[in-house]
Amino acid sequence: MKFITQQYSIPDVPMQPFIDPEEIINILRNTSPDKAYIKDVIDKSLAKNRLSLQETAVLVNTTDPELVEMIKQGARTLKETVYGNRIVLFAPLYIGNKCKNNCTYCGFRASNKDAVRKTLNDAEIVKEIEALEDNGQKRLILVFGEHDQYDPEFIAHCAKLSYSVKKGNGEIRRVNINAAPLEIDGFRIVKEAGIGTFQIFQETYHPEAYKSYHLRGKKADFNYRLTSLDRAQEAGLDDVGIGALFGLYDWRYEVLALVRHTNHLEACYNVGPHTISFPRIKDASMLKMGNQHLVNDADFAKMIAILRLAVPYTGMILTAREPKIIRDECINYGVSQIDGGTKLELGSYSNSQNTEQDLNKGQFRINDDRSLNEVIDELLDKNMLPSFCTACYRLGRTGEHFMEFSVPGFIKRFCSPNAILTLAEYLHDYAPEKTAQKGWEVIESNINVLPDENVKTKLRERLLELKNGKRDLYF
Repeated sequence: MKFITQQYSIPDVPMQPFIDPEEIINILRNTSPDKAYIKDVIDKSLAKNRLSLQETAVLVNTTDPELVEMIKQGARTLKETVYGNRIVLFAPLYIGNKCKNNCTYCGFRASNKDAVRKTLNDAEIVKEIEALEDNGQKRLILVFGEHDQYDPEFIAHCAKLSYSVKKGNGEIRRVNINAAPLEIDGFRIVKEAGIGTFQIFQETYHPEAYKSYHLRGKKADFNYRLTSLDRAQEAGLDDVGIGALFGLYDWRYEVLALVRHTNHLEACYNVGPHTISFPRIKDASMLKMGNQHLVNDADFAKMIAILRLAVPYTGMILTAREPKIIRDECINYGVSQIDGGTKLELGSYSNSQNTEQDLNKGQFRINDDRSLNEVIDELLDKNMLPSFCTACYRLGRTGEHFMEFSVPGFIKRFCSPNAILTLAEYLHDYAPEKTAQKGWEVIESNINVLPDENVKTKLRERLLELKNGKRDLYF
């Protein structure tokens, strides 16, 4: 089968819009699944090659249960090949919920008069981070509403403050950001604070649908948001995350648009997104937005498998919006990062006395309320490696450099040993005895299957150093 070379009706030009909805819709309408073609497309992905829109559409349009299972199995194999069995863990920390936008699907929207608006001050941020460190967290994503108060200087200040908090053996080693799009100078300011990934989700890539949900504020400008991560790249911030909010428009369209966004970044900047996220709307009646585009569980799992095949090297994030049963399943098909012990209410990590009324003050409801240790314990039951690794970011393996390592699959050489080291830290410093015993058994079994004897030797040496009190060791 000859694979299709992608030709776009809108050329890829830095800082210029690149989505043509009719092009995407026509590809979906005119692409028919064929078993032999599907197999060829999966084989292309397993060779760690990104798929074209037409090839992705073949997978999206597949409904035959046997062929859908073939897609899922391909995604499972690809994930094991590229990432091994490690799952990166993080926690979101909401800094402020003031917002000038009026997005009909969001609890932070400006017209929501019931929302209690708050921005954490420095002392409150420190208190929250200390509570997160007490649980063993090492990776945060700071989340901000879209408001003038949350300017680049404020975001940079919060990132620096987060890095400065040390409690016992606890420290935050990677601070990612989810905030409003910035201008180039603003992205430079935030980059200089030493952040990891800057996430901006387009929500929906369909311009007319987008207009119907975003009624006012800067976010109502579709093209400004669409090109936001171009501005980040122009500022030298090459570690970016994209995403769509599934349920706003046809999920099949959004999948192809995410691939199109990936292709655009690669074409213009020689680097794709570090992560793709796919939050899903689950309660449309409360949001008064209808249920026409809600994604059922079966399609959601299939969609994740397709995205894994379409963009082999990209990290994929599945948050606690989803219930445990969905997260457990989708980890198999391509998810590489999940949150644990998540709380969305401002100030709630350090306050264990939240009431039911407090729980309604978040941006959305979480559906997986397991503690961080419960998540880790259940991952260990599956012989998976919970990881707090931040080595790639701190050694400069980001952006184009990350592509050099991850596209060929070489990143697995670093991920498994570093996951083991960060898990060992957690077991030493935070884990209950039962979890620790289980964790050391998983560590030993994973060391035994490492292919490089030199890496095994160095890893055992570093584990001994950890036992003797050293921390933050990595390859």
